[in-house]
Amino acid sequence: MTTTETSGTLRRILDYSSRADPYPLYAELRETPVARQEDGTYVISTYREIADVLHNPHLSSDTRSLCRPPAGIEAQATPAFINLDPPEHDRLRRMAMRHFGPPHTPGLLAGMEPALAAIVSGLIDDFAGKERIDIVDDFAYPFPVAVICHLLGVPREDEPKFHVWVDDLINSIDYDPRTDPKEKLDKGQQARRDLREYLGGLLERRHGRPGDDLLSRLANDDGPDGRMTDDEIVATANLLLIAGHETTVNLIANGMLTLLRHPQVLQRLRDDPDLVVPLVEELLRYEPPVHIIPWRAAYNDMTVAGTVIPQGSQIMLMLASGSRDPDRFPDPDRFDPDRRDNQHLGFGSGIHLCFGGPLARRETQIALTELVRRLDRPALVADPPPYRRSPVLRGPIHLHIERSGGQHACR
Repeated sequence: MTTTETSGTLRRILDYSSRADPYPLYAELRETPVARQEDGTYVISTYREIADVLHNPHLSSDTRSLCRPPAGIEAQATPAFINLDPPEHDRLRRMAMRHFGPPHTPGLLAGMEPALAAIVSGLIDDFAGKERIDIVDDFAYPFPVAVICHLLGVPREDEPKFHVWVDDLINSIDYDPRTDPKEKLDKGQQARRDLREYLGGLLERRHGRPGDDLLSRLANDDGPDGRMTDDEIVATANLLLIAGHETTVNLIANGMLTLLRHPQVLQRLRDDPDLVVPLVEELLRYEPPVHIIPWRAAYNDMTVAGTVIPQGSQIMLMLASGSRDPDRFPDPDRFDPDRRDNQHLGFGSGIHLCFGGPLARRETQIALTELVRRLDRPALVADPPPYRRSPVLRGPIHLHIERSGGQHACR
């Protein structure tokens, strides 16, 4: 396809009218694996090329490497490590991982399982007597939020406050000055400042007071790499608070929607709960929570699939398109939990592979297993459901289900 044609396809993907089913448009994009857009951005849409670029040392995650940073990016004195390159990325990620998982805290996830199960059970108990349930508002949102608040040491009663900030921040990710009101960008930037100020206040009260939550550990523990600065801790906590629940909300909601569209698979999971492990991997390929990495930069000139991407150019990686690439996955548009060799791009790849992926997987496994076990004859109220605005973090904003005899809706 020509530059004009691929630019048109990308605009249709980003347009909200395509949110319910962008996959046919991804197929159009894959006809040109590396496509230069009219604004100079390079869009990469095929599996092999995305995977190669994510492992390419010439790819920069630091938006300061861009010749022309997008309008939605606000300069930050201390970016989160996801927006940094080695060696700073590696140092900060190691320091955070000391308190989040193996090898330094190998039992963290296993030790959380009773609490995860209790939260899930309590939320499903609250469905009793309801004829209609919103899987997003009643379950998929409060579950991971409760988990990440507990991990970080954020007071659960402050959730309504940061819920608004996170929504405004996420809504501003895909800001387009050509079509969006400036208020959208301003609200996102103010939300980012408000959230950092809030987390900074929590951090101040942790110094000299060791505790089990992640903020306390980061504020008081010296490891081999030393201790993070306060700005680095706030940037890390900001990343974990947002990424720690936004992706999981989408994964659970997309998962339940997919199961309701595939009743035979739903029944298989009910009969065989062990199916949930490969099933969630297939969900990460088939209906991933993150569709697009919108901002990467060419640190030097790069050649990808015969196309030279000049230094400083913006690169957009279409992860969800790559995971539906027929050159990598046979029959890619079929949901198949028995799929083998399922090295999807649902959590990215390379040095920026999703930091919280193991937790999101386990949360989703527990959530879907219990929903399927306890919900009796659930049915979608609307298909497709209404979707969130963001094309980057894609998932239903509501997912209403119902069954006859609502007071017996769960076991």
